[in-house]
Amino acid sequence: MSDIELAVIGGSGLYDMPDLTNVEEIEMTTPFGKPSDRLTLGTLHGRRLAFLPRHGRGHVLNPSEVPYRANIFALKTLGVRYIIAVSACGSLREDYAPGHVVVPDQLYDNTRKRDSSFFEGGLVAHVSPAQPFSPELSTALIQAVRASSGTVHTEGAFITIEGPRFSTRAESNTFRQWGMSIIGMTTSPEAFLAAEAEIAYACMAHITDYDVWHESEAPVTVEQVIRVLHHNTDLAQQAIRHLVAHMAEWAGEFAAHSRCNMRSSQTSITCQTAPNRCWRPLSTGI
Repeated sequence: MSDIELAVIGGSGLYDMPDLTNVEEIEMTTPFGKPSDRLTLGTLHGRRLAFLPRHGRGHVLNPSEVPYRANIFALKTLGVRYIIAVSACGSLREDYAPGHVVVPDQLYDNTRKRDSSFFEGGLVAHVSPAQPFSPELSTALIQAVRASSGTVHTEGAFITIEGPRFSTRAESNTFRQWGMSIIGMTTSPEAFLAAEAEIAYACMAHITDYDVWHESEAPVTVEQVIRVLHHNTDLAQQAIRHLVAHMAEWAGEFAAHSRCNMRSSQTSITCQTAPNRCWRPLSTGI
């Protein structure tokens, strides 16, 4: 059994912590190809963690090119039970300002060309993503951001667009009319794949801009996104440290750890009674 229960998906700078010890890099392969890059493993507050750079080192993969299935499968193979996804996002609300953090509670998938499920070829799972983010893990993450002196919003609907381009003003205003709070390019299908893998998933979304809807703010630029993200790296690292240091207080058996119903032409399995069996067919050949 792996002792790596917590993983962080985000920028490659996140694991550049002086207090991260016993650092090693590993390469993995999965039935869905290779992950975005090598995984970095390290020890923090006595616990082993995994860090995965979503876009690869040097940010070489655009949002549509990220191998989401391979990334989540690799973490599942390591035994990961909790994922913190660190993401950049634009704000679609006046009160959600650049520099703030949002821990969203809802997700809208507006992508078009991404593989969004592990289950295919005769193996079908019907997962209910009514709660796409783990409430238990999100609560722990909110507490960690607050303890790190961050301004955090505890709810919001996160819309994922295909990218890599930003939105038009018409699109941005439409998303606001739909009731979306923040906008990004990577949380779908990442969160849905984590749900299929029965891994608790929460998102630390860092607001970098007001997208393009705001009348008095300049439209979003890459330079603006990078500038705010660099400023918020320290906050993200502090929150991760706090989360790990207090893991004994919040970790446990969450609803996300037994949520899928799998049906195939040969068998019917309710994963709530046999959760590990959902992944046995997928583990062949690893």
